[in-house]
Amino acid sequence: MNRTFKAAVAALIVAVGFAGSVVAGPLEDADAAYDRGDYATAKRIIEPLAAQGDRFAQSHLGLMYYFGKGTPRSYAEAAKWYRKAAEQGVYAAQSALGNMYENGDGVPQSYAEALKWYRQAAAHDDLTAQFFLGYMYYRGKGVPQSYAEALKWIRMAAEQGDADAQFRLGYMHDLGEGVPQSYAEALKWYRKAAEQGFASAQENLAHRRRRGPDRCWVCFISILTAAKSGARSSNQQSSFERL
Repeated sequence: MNRTFKAAVAALIVAVGFAGSVVAGPLEDADAAYDRGDYATAKRIIEPLAAQGDRFAQSHLGLMYYFGKGTPRSYAEAAKWYRKAAEQGVYAAQSALGNMYENGDGVPQSYAEALKWYRQAAAHDDLTAQFFLGYMYYRGKGVPQSYAEALKWIRMAAEQGDADAQFRLGYMHDLGEGVPQSYAEALKWYRKAAEQGFASAQENLAHRRRRGPDRCWVCFISILTAAKSGARSSNQQSSFERL
């Protein structure tokens, strides 16, 4: 998956609430500083909290190292802090760490490790992990290729509102991958993704309006291009990183 995909996901998957942290106030201050572009202040607040073991601060610090905000970019440091948060049960950090293992960013590339972390987060309804886990089954990455398993996890993410999962679910209905082919179902999920600004879904709907609702093959070039690149929508946001 390309860098744009991973960057957008890294922003999304660290969207954790402050309510579970014993230092909610300082983290909220850090969030405010980050939002106004004062990364140095955000890092100054977060770093000691992370070192003291606060799991959400660790997850946020991983994000800052991943993007190089307030610090030189370092995937190795990002992975280090994501791991600390993941081991304390931060599902978003588990998903982030899984993504780094899938792509070999800051860690040795390992589908087995990626799957391990995705499964932990997906089991607790982390929609990004659900999408990634489903996509690994879809491509047969580290697991036997299975549309049935892919559909199971991608549908979970789609039903939680993930635009990428909605697009992929529409695509699977379009081709009849793991489900009976249904243009009606495909259009339903494409529309949901398009409403969130997912460009490829919008393009597909435009093609259908021009060529008729019962013909999908003519618009597969744009769909397949997006599918192969794994491009995620850029409108997804977290409270800590807005692209």
